[in-house]
Amino acid sequence: MAITVHLPHSGLQAQDSVLRIDMPEGQRMELVWVEGGTFTMGSNDARGVDKRYESTRPEHTVTVRGCYMGRYEVTQAQWRAVMGENPSHFSGNDSLPVETVTWTDAQRFAAMLSQMTGHRFRLPTEAEWEYAARGGSSADGQPYAGCDRNHLPEYAWFCVNSEGHTHPVGRLKSNAMGLHDMSGNVAEWCSDWMAPYTEAALSDPRGPRDGDSRVLRGGHYNSTSPGCAVFDRGWYVPTGKTEYYGLRVVMEPDEAGDDEWAGEQQELKSPLPEAPEKTIDAPRGAKRQRQ
Repeated sequence: MAITVHLPHSGLQAQDSVLRIDMPEGQRMELVWVEGGTFTMGSNDARGVDKRYESTRPEHTVTVRGCYMGRYEVTQAQWRAVMGENPSHFSGNDSLPVETVTWTDAQRFAAMLSQMTGHRFRLPTEAEWEYAARGGSSADGQPYAGCDRNHLPEYAWFCVNSEGHTHPVGRLKSNAMGLHDMSGNVAEWCSDWMAPYTEAALSDPRGPRDGDSRVLRGGHYNSTSPGCAVFDRGWYVPTGKTEYYGLRVVMEPDEAGDDEWAGEQQELKSPLPEAPEKTIDAPRGAKRQRQ
């Protein structure tokens, strides 16, 4: 099954601002270049949001390298084109975000996409996700992806406007980086194990090497507004799935990567083990991760 990568130039370079991938079944994935930089991650006071979550503290300085990030959440049509099936609870429109996928499923999707293209696809780290959601190093300090609370219905599908279900990706406004649905619609799996923050400055953090739960970011269609904040953190066991959970992928440019990152990407290109037969299906409406 071949996938063609269309680039503005002949190679994958940091100056290529938009990347488009033709996929089987007539699907196309679009990725946006996220220029690396330094930002303040987390929130000490949950500014602009009513609730205060201990997991967002303390604020700390983080530097991330550049990467390509999906302009949209992975759709059901894109998932089916790569994986051959659609596990989603909601249906009827192929442009809906795929959901009811475990972290392990999401990893397998990224691995398959890497094998098909020869490029390094993976889930975003939690730091990459927050940096991009905030709008990068030139972030305007808004608590949501592109806006304040008063304008959130223009940018996010959440409990106020979703009518209890997901919506086709890209229908609402994007943030400053041109990324859609970073707040709301489906919560997005990140690569990291969940762990408390520290005050230490970090460069390209990837979280601890083991843990109990994987990070979810962005809130979902049934979240209240605090759960959609760019600094809010969700988490769930990696074999758990509900119709709240989906993903978007990132891809590294060809010149990126050190030995450790290259090793991780090589693991992704290898066949992944089958997921356990028994997964944890949280009941509809469950809010394990406080979104």
